Amino acid sequence: MELIYSTQKTGFDPEKRYRNPEHFDRPEAGATQVVVVGDWPKIVEAYESRGVDVSVVEAPQRVLVVDQVDQAGLPELIDQLRVERDGIATLIEHAESMELPEHPGAGDLPIRLFDALTAIHAGFASIKDERDGLAGEVEVLRTEVASLKSAADQSKAEQDRVSALKAKLDEAGVTYRANASVESLEKAVADLSKE
Repeated sequence: MELIYSTQKTGFDPEKRYRNPEHFDRPEAGATQVVVVGDWPKIVEAYESRGVDVSVVEAPQRVLVVDQVDQAGLPELIDQLRVERDGIATLIEHAESMELPEHPGAGDLPIRLFDALTAIHAGFASIKDERDGLAGEVEVLRTEVASLKSAADQSKAEQDRVSALKAKLDEAGVTYRANASVESLEKAVADLSKE
């Protein structure tokens, strides 16, 4: 089986098997011949160590062809790209210092980035306000819980006192109303000591 290791994205021969060399981790079993396009020494060494015939082909060079007509507008394009680069650099510096910068005024990318940063800043401000509001609500709830806990503790203490007073009256054989108040029970217990 012949394998071709290449980073090409088009121009594949349907009769051949291709692999992307960037994803190579080990030789494939059954390979009898390997073609490596470009400089991938790890692949070459791995297959040669298994005795597989490996041939290396130089990767085709990509050349940027600039049309003579377009060259007239090239300085203008370069100036525009510099403005955008400077605007983005300024926005990044402000973002790193957590400041909201001034509107860049020029360049599509800096303006879009400024708008995105402004929206993010507004979102953070909204979240902070909501957090502060929730913190206030939590404090109110803590106060209410403490108040309810105190009331429950007082109620428990009062129930214990009523039970103790009723136990004394029961021991002395004194009758009392089931829903008697603490004051009436205290008075009845005090009367016991007078007898």
